[in-house]
Amino acid sequence: MATACARHILVKSENQAKELLIKIEKGTDFGQLAKKFSTCPSGKKGGDLGEFKKGQMVKAFDDVVFKKEVLKVHGPIKTRFGYHLIQTIYRN
Repeated sequence: MATACARHILVKSENQAKELLIKIEKGTDFGQLAKKFSTCPSGKKGGDLGEFKKGQMVKAFDDVVFKKEVLKVHGPIKTRFGYHLIQTIYRN
């Protein structure tokens, strides 16, 4: 089964996710933004979700992690939890 390692920033609004994405694109550290703004408990670890298997996350999240370009920040991705900025660190 495929596994991947990813980190994310979870926020309540699409606008906030877009603002954070712009900051990341301008060079602001992803981990620092996750610690400051993410509503997910993983925010304390810079958004790091560790390694997980395909199917463990909600479908919209899985689709990004297992299908989109690695190391690029993708988003905003809407799930029932809010809006995510997702960066896949690796997958195998």
